[in-house]
Amino acid sequence: MTSGLPFDDFRNLLNDLPGPDEAAIAAVRARDAQLTKPAGALGRLEEIAEWLAAWTGREPAVTRPLVAVFAGNHGVVKQGVAPFPQGVTAQMVENFAAGGAAINQICIAHDLGLKVFDLALDYPTADITQDAAMDEKTCAATMAFGMEAVAGGTDLLCIGEMGIGNTTIAAAIFHALYGGSAEEWVGPGTGSAGDVLERKVDAVARAVALHRAHLSDPLEVLRRLGGREVAAMAGAILAARMERIPVIIDGFVATAAAAVLHAASPTALDHCIAGHVSAEPAHAKALDRIGKQPLLSLGMRLGEGTGAALAAGIVKSAALCHAGMATFAEAGVSGAEEG
Repeated sequence: MTSGLPFDDFRNLLNDLPGPDEAAIAAVRARDAQLTKPAGALGRLEEIAEWLAAWTGREPAVTRPLVAVFAGNHGVVKQGVAPFPQGVTAQMVENFAAGGAAINQICIAHDLGLKVFDLALDYPTADITQDAAMDEKTCAATMAFGMEAVAGGTDLLCIGEMGIGNTTIAAAIFHALYGGSAEEWVGPGTGSAGDVLERKVDAVARAVALHRAHLSDPLEVLRRLGGREVAAMAGAILAARMERIPVIIDGFVATAAAAVLHAASPTALDHCIAGHVSAEPAHAKALDRIGKQPLLSLGMRLGEGTGAALAAGIVKSAALCHAGMATFAEAGVSGAEEG
C-alpha cells in the first residue's frame, strides 16, 4: 500500500527491478568452458565473472570502478555512545580530500576512483532515542542524492561511509528488522567499551522501543532509525540496480543500508556482493540475513569503503582472467577428453 508520500517513488522502483541478463551469463559460461584451466578451477572468480556479465549485460570488464563514501552525523551521539567526538566526521572527510586515509591508499593500489559526499555534517539527524532521525521528505531526498552519486558512468560501485555514531545507527536498524535483543546487534564500533558500550546498547534498545509501532515498513525503519549516509547508500544501491551497475557492499553500516532494501524486496540485492565480513561481532549474522557470502575476512572494522575497495581488486582480477586467458584452441593446449 502506498501513501502518496515521497517514499512511493522508491516503493515503485523496488516493485519493478530489472533482472539479470541470462544471455550474457550463458556467453560467459560458454567461454569459461574453453579457457585453459580445469572446469571450476578459479572457484568464486568464475562466479564473479558471471555476476559481472549478468548485471552489465556484456563481457566481464571493470574499466571505471568507483568507491563512493557518504559521510553523515547523528544526534544519538549526545547519548554518549561513541568514544570519539562528532567533529571527527568532518575531520576525516578533510583527510579523505587530502589523500591521507586508508581508503585513499587502497584506491591507489587497485586503480579505483573515489568520491566523498558530505551530507550536511553541521546538521546531525535527530536523536533516535527521542524522535525519528528524519522526516519522510528529508529521508527520500537523501536517498535521491545517493542515487545521483552513481551518475557519470561507473561500471562497478563500492559503497562506503563515515560517521561518528553510525554503528549505533546500524545496530538499531538490524535490531528493528531482525528482532532479538539490542545486545545481539551492538558491538564496539570505533572502540566503544565499558560505560560507553553500555550506553550504546541502552540507546539502541530505547530507540527501537520508541519507534516499534512503525517498524513493519523497512523505509520507516530507515527514516526513523537511520542516518543520512545510510539513506544515501540505500539510494545508491537502488540506482545502481536500475542502471545495471554491479555493487560491492562494505562493512557493518553499509550492510544496514542494504538490509533495508532487502527487507523491502528480497531480490533488491541480487546485483550486490559483500566485500568482506568485518570484526564487528554482528556483521556475519547480518550478512547471513541478506544472503551474502563475503569475499574477504581480514578482521577489519574501519568503514570508509575499505573492505569493498579491497574486494574490488578481486573483482577486477576475475574479469581480467575471464577476458584475457587464452582458450585451449588459441593456446594450442589439449583440452579435457570427452566421455
